[in-house]
Amino acid sequence: MDFMIEVNHQRIKTNGIWLHVAEKGTGPLVLLLHGFPELWYSWRHQIEYLAENGYHVVAPDLRGYGDSDAPLNPNSYTIFHIVGDLIGLLDHFGQQKAYVVGHDWGAVAGWNLSLFRPDRVIALVNLSVPYFPRSPTTKTTEAIRQIFGEGCHVIQFQEPGRAERAFARYDYMTVMKKFLLITNNMIAPPDMEFIDYLETQSSLPAWLTEEDIQVFAEKFEESGFTGPLNYYRAMDLTWELLAPWQGSKIMVPVKFMIGDKDFGFKSGGTSEFVQGDEFRSLVPDLEVVIVGGHHFIQQENPQEVSCQILSFLREHPADQ
Repeated sequence: MDFMIEVNHQRIKTNGIWLHVAEKGTGPLVLLLHGFPELWYSWRHQIEYLAENGYHVVAPDLRGYGDSDAPLNPNSYTIFHIVGDLIGLLDHFGQQKAYVVGHDWGAVAGWNLSLFRPDRVIALVNLSVPYFPRSPTTKTTEAIRQIFGEGCHVIQFQEPGRAERAFARYDYMTVMKKFLLITNNMIAPPDMEFIDYLETQSSLPAWLTEEDIQVFAEKFEESGFTGPLNYYRAMDLTWELLAPWQGSKIMVPVKFMIGDKDFGFKSGGTSEFVQGDEFRSLVPDLEVVIVGGHHFIQQENPQEVSCQILSFLREHPADQ
């Protein structure tokens, strides 16, 4: 079924750039933050559901994506830039506090927004990427290299232009299918480009249509992938800048969801981490929910994810 959604589109000036947002509904503000390589459209099911249930839902294209501005310098993609963009959105809508829902890189943004400005967050629901403690000694890419090796997507994405050249060997529809339908682990064999390693599924699952993929593909054909890849290229600069928050905890109420078949859940000790004591010590007010699905659970398993989000928002009323 082609999923058409009626939303209000606008571009908002924030933190020195223009961000495109899709919005729907009235009530307490809910920010929905997408990941890589996605758009506001990843939240199409949740926008509809939360708006119907009495919330003002705002889903931006994060900087570098879709119809939002894409600064050229990778150093313009630290987590401070991303969180600054989000604070500007809250200010634009005149809201002191909002609910925040993040997935993948959007979850990283949600964790850090809650770390820097807990006064602006009512409650946080994050999907797929947990809050990992910052190493006091080892840069992020070095730590990832030590665990996963040179074939990891994060490592391959570091060199400007490399991933862009590799992606360009495929049409945009194929690139999007490879990412949205990932079942491989995220480690390419030696001397193989990551995008070549990802399988191209011959048929689509019921939760994703050709029309859905077209929405993503057309936008990436316009904007390219450099902005999204720059998030990875700014990781070590972000690591340096986060030194003052060494050992800090996330003090807002959090529900964390991850798919039981997510490549990130099954590798690098993540399943043990999210179900263990260290995660709870970093995020004291934490509920962990493991749902059926792979990485893009808000699209693959929209009913359960939407219900889990709504129940958590209702547990934390905006007026308290």
